[in-house]
Amino acid sequence: METDRDATLHAVSTAVLAVTRHLSVHEVLQVIVRAAAQLLDARYAALGVPDDEGSFAEFVVEGVSDEQWKRIGPLPRQHGLLALMLRDDRVQRLADVRRDPAFEGWPTAHPVLKDFLGVPIKDGTETLGIIFLANRRTPGGFTAADEELLTLFAAHAAIAMTNARLYERNRELTVIEERTRLARELHDAVAQKLFSLRLTAAAALSAPDPRAELERVQTLAKEALAELREVIFELRPAELAGDGLAESLRKHVRVLDRAWGAGRGRRPRVRFEGDDVALPTDVEAVVYRVAQEAVYNALRHGDPSEVTVRLTPGVLEVRDDGAGFDVGAGSRDGLGLASMRDRAEAVGGSLTIDSTAAGTVVRLEVPA
Repeated sequence: METDRDATLHAVSTAVLAVTRHLSVHEVLQVIVRAAAQLLDARYAALGVPDDEGSFAEFVVEGVSDEQWKRIGPLPRQHGLLALMLRDDRVQRLADVRRDPAFEGWPTAHPVLKDFLGVPIKDGTETLGIIFLANRRTPGGFTAADEELLTLFAAHAAIAMTNARLYERNRELTVIEERTRLARELHDAVAQKLFSLRLTAAAALSAPDPRAELERVQTLAKEALAELREVIFELRPAELAGDGLAESLRKHVRVLDRAWGAGRGRRPRVRFEGDDVALPTDVEAVVYRVAQEAVYNALRHGDPSEVTVRLTPGVLEVRDDGAGFDVGAGSRDGLGLASMRDRAEAVGGSLTIDSTAAGTVVRLEVPA
């Protein structure tokens, strides 16, 4: 008996430690669901975070494929058994969930559920979410011991979710502070330089021989551009702070896939492949900016039917099947290519571009 208890506590400890290593809210929810399913040997697991409009702000699942999830349809509403668990502190442990009076509104494409165990995740009187498991692989369904174990795990999950929320809010404040600092730098350095540029250009208009003033204009313009690029180079995209590199790229690509070419008759496909990789903060920002520049160049200049962004440990690849260009001449976008190379070199990485009539591959390698 003592051995079984030790094994159980070790399993809970392992699961909770796994949760605390993931600090974004979405990642924490995913790890909680996966850990709970493994802990109690459940075929299906889900965690819903309610919103204030009768639906769920987040709803993550384990055991359901992407295709199944698409067929199931939109996020569930707060009705039936889900609504009951949000209003009530009681754990729901059922031998067959389909026979419960509150069982209603399940989509036809939803996997068939039978034995069921649902536990609210509470922070004091606030319900942070509901975690529920279904279809235990071990015969006999969920037991009273399983209920006790999931309740214990839910208490730790509440701490992890609260910490993740606080961490994200702190990162948001950090981003705001950084943007304020950069705004000051833009005003103090670049804006003043542009003001001088304007005055010098005005003087050139009235000068008998404007060549000296125009040379000064050219010098000021170069200095302003250099200072502006330095400020921009320091900026860590706000998306990265909240979502991480892979999810930020996925969202960016999704927007381009929907929007690019709309109303123009041709809509190239833009897709993302890969998962989050552990990279230093400055390297993440470089990978994100290079990806943005490479995709934009491909769409704007290559007229491709497909652009693929692939992220693997230490490597970013942006591949398109467009018209290609002369890399040596830098004809696609000379400033963009130079900017990408500068960014790569600044973090000890390297950028290679291979372009033919069949398409272009931009490959960024960075220290992982």
